[in-house]
Amino acid sequence: MRFLLVWILNAVALLIVAYLFPGVQVLDWKVAAVAALVLGLVNMLVKPVLVLLTLPITIVTLGLFLLVINALLFWAVASVVPGFHVTGFWAALLGAVLYSLVTWALSAILPDAK
Repeated sequence: MRFLLVWILNAVALLIVAYLFPGVQVLDWKVAAVAALVLGLVNMLVKPVLVLLTLPITIVTLGLFLLVINALLFWAVASVVPGFHVTGFWAALLGAVLYSLVTWALSAILPDAK
């Protein structure tokens, strides 16, 4: 049940980011739901591998390279999901940061998983 709530909140967060920032476009709520699911799967499966492979540069940049990884994954999901569009790298960077902040704020309203 919690998975479903988190998925819905992530889709809402994606719609909020698309509303706030013109560099990210989402066609409708169905596209936002699919994009949130794909983004969650990519963050769960691909991101740990990329973080491990780029660990030296992440250490050298004091963790700032993780922002680049998040932006590239956000951009990659936008290129795979039809109806979800990001205009470029800088839009992906700002969109990924906004998405993380909105998701964090919305997840604060969820009850604990106890």
